[in-house]
Amino acid sequence: MSKNKKITIEVQGTAIAIVSQKEEDYICITDIARHKNVQSTDDLVRNWLRNRNTIKFLGIWEQLNNPDFKPVEFDGIRMQAGLNSFTLDRMDEEEDYKNGVEV
Repeated sequence: MSKNKKITIEVQGTAIAIVSQKEEDYICITDIARHKNVQSTDDLVRNWLRNRNTIKFLGIWEQLNNPDFKPVEFDGIRMQAGLNSFTLDRMDEEEDYKNGVEV
């Protein structure tokens, strides 16, 4: 069983955590947001996740990396992305979204 490995790098004076899991690296987006605004990282990440291009990227990533990805269900999210009314709620509690890849 492989163990998660966490390292920290410094980018422009900001510490960014990187977690390695199953030979894949995952960068902490909250740490990146902290570089831009220390007090509102949650707002920055929330707005980034509402962005149409971000949602499109996440859909492509899921298609490539998640054998349980459900593209039909994702189309509803993709079509709403970028709208002022669009938010990503805690979908991890809903049965339809439990097949996402989790780090």
